[in-house]
Amino acid sequence: MKSSSLVKLTINNAEFYAYHGVKTEEKKLGGKFQVDLDLYYNPTNAIVNDDVNYAVNYEEAIYVLQQIIIDENYNLIETLANDMLQAIFEKFDNLEKATIRVRKFNIPIQQIVRCMEVEQTMERLSQ
Repeated sequence: MKSSSLVKLTINNAEFYAYHGVKTEEKKLGGKFQVDLDLYYNPTNAIVNDDVNYAVNYEEAIYVLQQIIIDENYNLIETLANDMLQAIFEKFDNLEKATIRVRKFNIPIQQIVRCMEVEQTMERLSQ
């Protein structure tokens, strides 16, 4: 019987300071964002070869997130999360599935809210 497995590589609480939001204050003053990223891929080649070149490199993944969250401006964290996932799938051909959670702190509303969070999951379609 042939089988394959997926490993889940998780990046927790990657923190960035960025300027996203609908309100002028958010775009001008910025705020703290946190990102969690769950990356699912078949680790067989990486394990057999004990070689990061066959794995999903978490350092490169964080760099991809950083490039988007710092260099781009978004009104919605939904759009931000989606663009980060798209970029992650473009970077890693062996990635099969990913879930991202983006948390936004310092929300300029009258209510007291620790943060707002969006979660999105994406899967690579079979060829």
